[in-house]
Formats: sequence, structure tokens, C-alpha cells
Amino acid sequence: MKYSSIPSAQSLVFHCKSRGIKNVVISPGSRNAPLIIGFTNDPYFSCYSIVDERSAAFFALGMAQHLQMPVLAVCTSGSALLNYYPAVAEAFYSDIPLVIVSADRPGYKVDIGDGQTIRQESLFEKHIGYSANLKQDLSHATRTIEKYDPSSFSNDYSLEQLQAQIQNFNDVELNSAFKAAILQKSPVQINIPFEEPLYDVLEKQELKPFCSPLNLENSHKDINFEELAQIWNSCEKKMIIIGVNNPGSINAGYLNTIANDDSVLIFTEVTSNVHHKNSFPSIDSIIAPIEKSKEKELLFKELQPELLITMGGLIVSKKIKAFLRQYRPRHHWHINNKKAYDTFFSLTRHIKTDENWFFEQFLENISEVPSNYFSKWNDVKQEYLGKRKTYLSQIPFTDFLAFQIICASIPKNYQLHLANSSTVRYAQLFDLDPSLKVYCNRGTSGIDGSTSTAVGSSIHSVNPTLLITGDLSFFYDSNGLWNTYKRNDFRIIVINNGGGGIFRILPGKENSQNFETFFETVQDLDLQKLCSFHDIDHLVAEDKNTLNSALSTFYRPSDLPMLLEVKTPRLLNDKILLTYFDFIS
Repeated sequence: MKYSSIPSAQSLVFHCKSRGIKNVVISPGSRNAPLIIGFTNDPYFSCYSIVDERSAAFFALGMAQHLQMPVLAVCTSGSALLNYYPAVAEAFYSDIPLVIVSADRPGYKVDIGDGQTIRQESLFEKHIGYSANLKQDLSHATRTIEKYDPSSFSNDYSLEQLQAQIQNFNDVELNSAFKAAILQKSPVQINIPFEEPLYDVLEKQELKPFCSPLNLENSHKDINFEELAQIWNSCEKKMIIIGVNNPGSINAGYLNTIANDDSVLIFTEVTSNVHHKNSFPSIDSIIAPIEKSKEKELLFKELQPELLITMGGLIVSKKIKAFLRQYRPRHHWHINNKKAYDTFFSLTRHIKTDENWFFEQFLENISEVPSNYFSKWNDVKQEYLGKRKTYLSQIPFTDFLAFQIICASIPKNYQLHLANSSTVRYAQLFDLDPSLKVYCNRGTSGIDGSTSTAVGSSIHSVNPTLLITGDLSFFYDSNGLWNTYKRNDFRIIVINNGGGGIFRILPGKENSQNFETFFETVQDLDLQKLCSFHDIDHLVAEDKNTLNSALSTFYRPSDLPMLLEVKTPRLLNDKILLTYFDFIS
């Protein structure tokens, strides 16, 4: 087996193997040659080649999101690293252990006019769990370093002693970086400067880096369950909101107990991967009718919780945010062993522990409180469900009807990835089968990496993957298809409404050339040509009948990945959606 001759490159490979980290996404370059040599020559690692660094980082993020384990993204020096930033920010806010490994030029070549050289150290400082800036090895390219950076050497220490100090420093940095990635589920950057020659190899590795054990800190301390139970037992209106959660992360048994309490409303989102017959999965369908009611103030006060408990990641619904920021709860607890966002400007307690451990202890201390909180709002829910069915039976073919048909068509146990903007918001309005595993990049809620994330996530999935995306999101990340890792059972549905349809729904819409060009960004690109270029089968639907017909074959086994283009009327979609909220009101 071949090893890079550079100690820091050897050290990184050693640390990854010691931590059980196997997946490495590599973008081409020369400065990162020592890393490419180390990872690709070791059969322990699964290496993936993705040319576009922005796509590569989201590809790695999708894989890390699915595996809940660190995945490396390795790039060369210079602007290549900057392209990782969107995925780094997403990983930071979504708690995904994305490990960015950036090969760098030596420090003495930064800011002197050398090509492909930028200030790489701690580049992601405000959106990273840890920045490990390794020191350059002195045992490699020693004469070159002596020539350009003689201050690196000392008369008090031999070369061997200096290299030992560097090795110790780098091991400490690598241990800190992997601790943050593994225990905190944070993205980290490992920046490694390399001097030429870059391609020298060894047949045997004698270096033995030090990997410190990772000790999980006890986060269960300082929780007074009796005090919390007193607050719970004194409140007749308790609301639980569950944001983004990994599939299966919350024990359904605990929620089942709480969901049968008449004083509790459980609001879930499509990204929560939580299902219960007593939950409220379409938050906007509850709140929108109140916004339009003549008794708005009264109804909102009736809905206003005394105690709010939040779990999971970020919330999609803008309506629930606006409501709870205006009608704040007396108590707001967020349960998470890492962080708590004060989304509603009412946070009173961060319960820093695992949700399942919390409920295991908490349920022993609480009792049910007489209340009509659930029954009142469950009646509202049943009413809007009936009205939604009636509305769907009488509207023309648009985004709204297309989503209803698509959501009902997805086979059981599929992995479902949703793009941002209108896609995830439409999905909020319909019921999904509880067996589906739903993902969406809600950390920053950007459209920039949906396809790449879905492809990366599909790699290790036991079941097929479906990506539902809008046309702008899809075209924006079309490089997500520029790889050889698309499985034959990978499926994409593109809702093609000819532009950024969500901007026709948001306030400020106007029918003008300026709006269509700079907000809606109307487009008429040919999806079939793009599919042909990437060896993807293409289907198209333009109405209810052709959509149902296409879906009847879309999920069947095939020799190539498949994309279904659903064309909807650009100028009608917003009217149908907005009228829906009027109708259920």
C-alpha cells in the first residue's frame, strides 16, 4: 500500500481510520495530492470524485446527514475552498458532522502573489464547530523551508525535536476537530499546508499519531424534574412544536402518552419525521383561518399556550413564528443537548439533554390536567381536512393539486428529500406516509444544494430516494448530477412553473416586467436536454391525467435514474394556494 511521504497527510488518514470515518469526497487538484494519495490507496476508505466543490460539499453533507457520522470533503488550495461555504453554513445550523479538509500553500507563500493562494486558516470562523490549522512539517522539503522561512528553525532544537513538537501540535488539533465533529455533530475545518514535492510516496508507514479517546460529557445534570412537572401540571394549555428531526430519533412511545393528554397540542412539520393521529401536521391550515377571522384576537388568545415545548431543528412555518412572537407563552422550554434558539423571543429554559432521556424521566412526574384545549382545536383540524378535500375536488391543475397527487403516490419506506422555498411549504399542507424518511436543508433554507445533498444521501440508503424540487432549485444545482454515483432507483420530480413561483405568493408581488425578471426570474430551459446530457430518463406531465399516468410507471425499477417534469401554470398557482386559505376559513 502507498502512503504520502508527508507526515501531516499520514496523520489525517490515521486519525480518520482510528475514528471509523470511511467516506471521503474528493475534488481534483494538485495541492491536495498528498491527501488523495493517502485516502485512495487505502481500501478502508470509500472515495468519491466530485469536480464542483460546492456540489461536493453538499454531496458529503447529504451522506453525513444520512449516516449521522462525519464525512470528509477534501479540496485543493485557493478559491476551491470558498465554494464549500454554503454547505458549511448548512451543516453548522443543522448540526451535521461535515469535515472540511483544505490543502493549503505554506504560510510564507500567502499574500505574496502566489497562484491559488488565499487566507485559508479559520476561513469559516463564524460558521464552524472547530478550526484546526495544522503546522507545516519541517521534516518534508526541509531545504525549501530553510530557504524561504528560516525562522521556523531554532538553534536550541534539532530538526527531529522540532518535528516532534509539530507532530504533537497537529495531533492535538486533529483530536479537537474530530471531537467537535463526532460529539457535537458540528462541521469542522482541517487546514493543512503542504510544500512541494507533493507526490512522493512511501511503501510503509512508521508514523504513529496519537488519537485521544472521546469521552461523552454528561448532559443530564442540573435538571429539576419536580419543578418542571409543577409547571406542566399547572398549565391547561400546553403546545409542543417539533421541527427538523432525523427519522426515528424521537421515541414514539413517549409522544403517544403526551398526545393523548387533552391539555396538549402537538404541532409537527413534514421535516419532523413524527406522526400521530392526534398531532397537527399542517400548522398553517390552523393559523391561516384565524388570521382571516373577524374574531382573530379572541381565537389567537384561545390558541395561545401557557407552556410551549420545542424540539428539533428549525421551523418552516412563518405563521407559527408570527403567532407565537405576538402571543407569547408564559413558559418556553427547548429540549436539545446542544443548543436552543429563541425563535419566538420567549425562551425561559434550555433543557440541555437528549429528548428521549428527558421524557423517560419527565413522564413519571406529570399528571393530566382537565382541559378542552385539544378537543377544541381538533374540531378545527377535522373541519379543515374536510374542506381541503372539497377544495381539491374543484380546482384546476396547479402546484397545489400536483403536490396532493405526488404526496399520495410515494411508495412506502422511500427516502424523501425536499428542496426549499415553495416545495417544502407545499409538502407541509399534505399528509405523508409515516414510513417515509424526510430530509430538507433547513439550516439556512437555501436552494443551492438540494440535488447534491439528495444524491449524496442516497448512496448508503437501503431504500430508493426521491427528490422533489422546483425548477429554479433544480437548475441552480444541476451540477449535483455531474457524477457517476446516481443510483438507478434515484428519482426526481421537478415542479416546473417557469420561475420562482414562491415570489408570487409573498408580499410585494406585482405584475410587471421588472418583477418577472428580477424576482420571479422566469425561465424556459429544456429539462429533457439536461436529462439526456446526464443519462437520466425523462417523463413529463401537464395535467392531472398525465401526472397520474406518469406516476404509475415512475417508481418501477429502471436501468437509469428517472426525472418527472410536472409543468404547472405560472400565473395561476399563487391564486389557487391563497384561495385555499380563504376556502378553509
